[in-house]
Amino acid sequence: MTGITDLPIEIFTDYILSFLPVSDILDLAQTCRFFALICADDTFWKIRVKEDFNFTGAGTARTSGWKFIYRGLYNPRVYVWGEKSCGRLGLPKFPKVVVGHVPFPTPLRIPGARIVHLEAGGMSFHAIDSEGTLYVWGALDGSTGTLRSDGFSEPGKRAETPLRLRLPAATRTISCGRLHSSTLDANGHIWTFLSWGRPFRLTSPLLDPAHTVAVQVECGWHFSSILTKTGDVFVWFTNDGDMKTRITDKMREMDSDGDKKAHPKEDGYIPCVTWDVDLDPIRLPPLPALPDLPDTGDNLDEATKLIQIAGMDCHLVGVTNKGHVLKFGSLSGEAHVAQGRWEYLPKFSELSQIRDHPTFSGPSATVKAPDTLKITHVSAHFLNFIAYSTGGSSVVLIGDTDTTAELEPQIMPELQHRAVISVVLGDYHKGALTADGKLLTWGAYSKGALGLGDPGKLPAGAPGGFADDRTRGVAIDRGRGEPPAVEVPTEVRFDHGLKKPRDRFCFQATAAGWHTGALVIDLTVCSQVIFVRGHFCCETVFAYDILLITSFTARSILCRG
Repeated sequence: MTGITDLPIEIFTDYILSFLPVSDILDLAQTCRFFALICADDTFWKIRVKEDFNFTGAGTARTSGWKFIYRGLYNPRVYVWGEKSCGRLGLPKFPKVVVGHVPFPTPLRIPGARIVHLEAGGMSFHAIDSEGTLYVWGALDGSTGTLRSDGFSEPGKRAETPLRLRLPAATRTISCGRLHSSTLDANGHIWTFLSWGRPFRLTSPLLDPAHTVAVQVECGWHFSSILTKTGDVFVWFTNDGDMKTRITDKMREMDSDGDKKAHPKEDGYIPCVTWDVDLDPIRLPPLPALPDLPDTGDNLDEATKLIQIAGMDCHLVGVTNKGHVLKFGSLSGEAHVAQGRWEYLPKFSELSQIRDHPTFSGPSATVKAPDTLKITHVSAHFLNFIAYSTGGSSVVLIGDTDTTAELEPQIMPELQHRAVISVVLGDYHKGALTADGKLLTWGAYSKGALGLGDPGKLPAGAPGGFADDRTRGVAIDRGRGEPPAVEVPTEVRFDHGLKKPRDRFCFQATAAGWHTGALVIDLTVCSQVIFVRGHFCCETVFAYDILLITSFTARSILCRG
């Protein structure tokens, strides 16, 4: 006799479980081993995280742990650190430090918001919550001054603490350039912000959501771009050509209307004055002929296409579904696009060439080369880009705007085989996020953007600290100083100021300019009293496990400790 456990697993993961509240799924998982395995399926929880929390993990190489992330998204914590000018950290009060701005992760509270994505701009931060609401703080363009009477129609208007934007639809993804940002909303529309009060929608027929599916929006230093499902890339320049003219004319028109200044409201939101630009973006040329990559471990029988792009100063970097890494330039303006081309980078793509790098071969080799390699992700900012693979044998390759097909990548031994799932870049500092929730930073001190601690309190010679006691003492006396760059990626702690060490899991990081931010899950054990099936019971669990018992139900929780 056929039983329920004889049904195909896909029936449960794709259909039945999708309609159940999480509390029922957890009850089902306790009935037998079959349902325990099904209810732990990573693919199901990845979908559920997106549906329930608006979290996609876009831009990272996360391939597992989605159930764990689901638990943690019940109460994620926002941390920011680095330079504090322009209100970019959004903190109502700065921590006391001996030297510098904010040199360690400091919690930022946004009441009533469950933040699931954080994105740093040149002098600002943007955050998306589980409902798709977009929050901003700092200054989108801190290089321009404003009057106290100005609203957020002005690019330089500061949000000293987080404010939410009132937009026509929920925001799904966002990318930031130096002084602008672009978003993709729930309806598939593309928005660009030159000020937080007057975003415009690009309404070209080339981007009609009915025919073109945008899978990624990406900002370079001074341009915006999108990648479509078919692998096409479109770019536009807000400070050049016809688009600049239209924007200038529209701003002049809006300035004459007193009700379009986008002054913030008392309840903490900016009433955005939205408008449309009906102008075609520029389609980049197709990819060149590319070689087969024999050592990827895959055998894809499909057309080669771009699956991710990353923007920097006047260039884009892309990676294909088969692991090819390419760079496009120049993107300094509309007139230069026609002269640009996609350049294949074999030393960032082919295992045989990467194995020949001194890090992996020769007398100075310090790391074993992987047996197979497929680059799957790229990230970029300002002058640098990163290409990396996934898994326990992940490889991280570093290039810059001058990289060509003949140039080798920079390879840091400390980043290889670390299960890196995301790499973020500021102007002169960098960070790598690992699958086990550790954030490693290196590069220039950048007003504390490394997040390794107050250099006035760190021992001399420690990463993030001063080189010796003399320079440390001088810096303490003067209240300022610049420690040397950190050459070896060093773990960032998220328990500064606490009496006891506390383990926390970082699941997303972002960087730009001279500042950094992260979303973190608390792993603290706590006692709780739970109302379950008509009576109270007491037990000790991890704080993030509370969600497993209570998600989307009327059960009551009182968590102590």
